[in-house]
Amino acid sequence: MKNAIEINNLVKKYDPKFKLGDIDLKIPSGVIVGLIGENGAGKTTLIKSILNILHIDSGNIKIFGKDYKKQESTIKEDIGVVLDDMFLPEILFVKDIDSIMKDVYKNWDSSAYSDYLKDFGINPNKQIKTLSKGMRKKLEIATALSHHAKLLILDEPTSGLDPVVRSEVLDIFLKFISDEDHTILLSTHITSDLEHIADNIIFIDKGKIVLEDTRDGIMDNYGVLKCDIDYFKNIEKEDIISYRKNKYDYNILVKDKEKISKKYKNCIIDKVTLEDLMVLMIKGGE
Repeated sequence: MKNAIEINNLVKKYDPKFKLGDIDLKIPSGVIVGLIGENGAGKTTLIKSILNILHIDSGNIKIFGKDYKKQESTIKEDIGVVLDDMFLPEILFVKDIDSIMKDVYKNWDSSAYSDYLKDFGINPNKQIKTLSKGMRKKLEIATALSHHAKLLILDEPTSGLDPVVRSEVLDIFLKFISDEDHTILLSTHITSDLEHIADNIIFIDKGKIVLEDTRDGIMDNYGVLKCDIDYFKNIEKEDIISYRKNKYDYNILVKDKEKISKKYKNCIIDKVTLEDLMVLMIKGGE
């Protein structure tokens, strides 16, 4: 299977306090990849590096097998983008986006744009400055989807949306990905969204990839073992990825939960969520 994105030895330094890298990553075509991590972990830096918005210190980034730096004008036709700090000029009307984007993208589809506006309940005669945060986010998504991109790169695309609209947007992403040539890289703090739609998960912490696995691999293999404070001393260190001490018990992140459940029969092992995984790996002890 060909790769939509391929990254080798990417390094981006901001200051002595933060460094993204060394990042090696391959994202195959035809999947939804969820990017998770706390604020400041490096998710947006990685996305902006991929899009050549930030100048990287070293490394190589290819999109569809092509060097994005050298062939940006050609490759951008096939990329739809929604960034968390993205904005559309507030003075414009929603309908103005159509005439502007016709000159930006050769494959811009006015009919598709009109359909997305209807689906999202966006009035084309509204001025952008009058739209709520949620409606602006929907407008950005509609714009990203309306030029028949093969790759969507999305940073917090569902933030500010109510649960019903979020569900509708996720369904659109699933429909988009039904074409095996289409790929989505989606960074979000709403990890429950990824549990519904992501194929693969990339977890970034302090500028490094600390976990890369399929969604099913994480859900099937990892678990949260719960035991009382007195029993904790019986848990062998090699079985503990990280843990968190509560008032009356311990929550312990473990791998190969089936094996662990047989080993510690007096303990409860719950299914892990992506939120559990993040909290225990970032805030937990070892």
